[in-house]
Amino acid sequence: MGRPRAFDADQAVSTAAALFAAHGYEGTSVDDLVAATGIHRGSLYKVFGSKRNLHLTALRGHLDHEIRPAAAAIAALTHPGQATAAAVASFDGGPAAGLLLLAAAERAPHDPEVAALVAEGFAALEDALRASHGDAAPEVASTVLGARLRLRAGLTASKEH
Repeated sequence: MGRPRAFDADQAVSTAAALFAAHGYEGTSVDDLVAATGIHRGSLYKVFGSKRNLHLTALRGHLDHEIRPAAAAIAALTHPGQATAAAVASFDGGPAAGLLLLAAAERAPHDPEVAALVAEGFAALEDALRASHGDAAPEVASTVLGARLRLRAGLTASKEH
């Protein structure tokens, strides 16, 4: 019989998600994960199997705990301006879309599982905006996510010109 786990796996996933959201998959090393979580490398591999599996777990948790709840709150709004403002606040104001966008740009083109999770996240936002924007929901979602990407890159309209 093995020793009981000496760490909280959910907390480790949350910490890993924050690292992946801040630095991307490629920019986050296993050493970074070990240092941030305080979990020994062997334990990290024993529980999650690989950095990729930890990333997938973090992305699934991100969808369940951040993206879907934000989408549900947006879906409850039928006024287009309010729904758009809520989407911007949810997806631009913090890490809510950071992990999703980095996964879309960095991992989805090469990893079908990541691509499927990213598609779920994008669809959740589009579906949430349908009540207020109808057929324009995909374009509004793209605008919201594009604005988040611009913010992440440090770009604003005044800096671009």
